[in-house]
Amino acid sequence: MADDDDDLEDDAPAEPGRRYLTRAGAERMHAELLRLLNTERPRVTAEVSAAAAQGDRSENAEYIYGKKRLREIDRRIRFLQRRLDSATIVAPEDQTDTGRVWFGAWVTLEDEEGRARSYQIVGPDEIDARGTLVSVDSPLGRSLLGKRRGDEVTVRRPRGEVELVVRDIRYGRDPG
Repeated sequence: MADDDDDLEDDAPAEPGRRYLTRAGAERMHAELLRLLNTERPRVTAEVSAAAAQGDRSENAEYIYGKKRLREIDRRIRFLQRRLDSATIVAPEDQTDTGRVWFGAWVTLEDEEGRARSYQIVGPDEIDARGTLVSVDSPLGRSLLGKRRGDEVTVRRPRGEVELVVRDIRYGRDPG
């Protein structure tokens, strides 16, 4: 029954409005979905079948772990399917108002010490560990929406407020 509780979390209503994904983010999620469906799930299913054939399942760690892993994979598959089915896919390169920061923009910011760093404003399901993909719902993402080159932005962080200046706005692929 624990699986049903986990599904409720996935079905929780999103923030007001639609959930957006960049085209690149949707492609990454779709690739993960295909990998789980076509590679991971069949491999783990075969492992569970082999472990089940060994006999007593109640003390078979391989069987127990395999079943748990299958539940995790199935939960992730359902999550990805729902997100991809309900998301609005945005192609940043199609943006017509390129003088302002909107969803999908690459924004170069300069901090108080003169250091510049670029971020892309993306959906909450797309953020990355490097910190270059920033959620539109984050404090930084919300504060940048609608800004122009040269605008100053104050962002509240756990370490305190920071003043940033918008130096560049680009739409399209990673400026890398």
